[in-house]
Amino acid sequence: MAVLSTGPIENTPAGGVRPVQLVTVKIDNRDPVNISTVLIQGYILTTTRTLYVLELIQVLPNQVLTKNYFADFDEYQFVFTTGGAAETSTQISVWGKDASGNLVASQRLVSDEILNQTI
Repeated sequence: MAVLSTGPIENTPAGGVRPVQLVTVKIDNRDPVNISTVLIQGYILTTTRTLYVLELIQVLPNQVLTKNYFADFDEYQFVFTTGGAAETSTQISVWGKDASGNLVASQRLVSDEILNQTI
């Protein structure tokens, strides 16, 4: 079982608007035969950590899933726990998006950058 975390992500308003209102999570199971599981936990960070996303999903062989979550908070964090026979073949990326659905480059995290992997 592997645990991956975005760490705390600051999303402080600029001109009264937070840069990110939506988080897109991409999950890619590159295993041609085996299934993986991913537990997704999203937290609002203030003076305490409050769970607001809790979802356990099954990722089929060669499946790519996209999940979208509300993220219009000053600070947030996502934690992913992977499991199953395809755990080592499962990659996760996190993309912050503005109100128009545009990617916010400062809030993008991809597996090979987080884990320093080579494919």
